[in-house]
Amino acid sequence: MSQAQVHIYTDGAARGNPGPGGYGIVMEWVGKPYKKEFSEGFKLTTNNRMELLAVIKALKKLKNPFTEVLVFTDSKYVVDAVTKGWVFGWEKKSFVNRKNADLWIEFLKIYRKHKVQFKWIKGHNDHAQNERCDALAVAASKLKNLPPDKGYKP
Repeated sequence: MSQAQVHIYTDGAARGNPGPGGYGIVMEWVGKPYKKEFSEGFKLTTNNRMELLAVIKALKKLKNPFTEVLVFTDSKYVVDAVTKGWVFGWEKKSFVNRKNADLWIEFLKIYRKHKVQFKWIKGHNDHAQNERCDALAVAASKLKNLPPDKGYKP
C-alpha cells in the first residue's frame, strides 16, 4: 500500500459503559489543508460500540471508492478484530454469539470499499488528534435529548 491519502482519527466514549456515549472523528487529507471533525452522541450504548461506530461513520464520509486510508484509534477491540482477522472468522460464522454484530456487518461493507490500514495509538497520551477525538466523543455523550443507539442490546 502506498502512502495513505486520508488519515482518520477516531475515538469512542461511554459514561458508565453502558451509559450515555458518543464518538469523535478527525479526518485529514494528507498533503492538503483539508481537516474535518464529526461527532454524535447516544442515550445508552457502550464504549466498544462507539469506537467501532466512529470508524464506520468516518469511512462512510469518503466519496471515492478504494481510497487509501490510515485509521488511528486507541481501540484494541477494533484494531485487533481487523488486523488479527477475528472479524472475518466471526463473519464466516454469521456473527453467532458476537456482540455488536450489527456494527461489524456494517463495518465490513464499507471497509471493503476502501484500502484501509489501522494503527493503534495509546489513548490519553498527548496525541493531539486522539485527544481531540476524545473531547468530541465525551462532549457528544453529554448533549441533551440524545437519540437511542438502535443496535444496542443490553
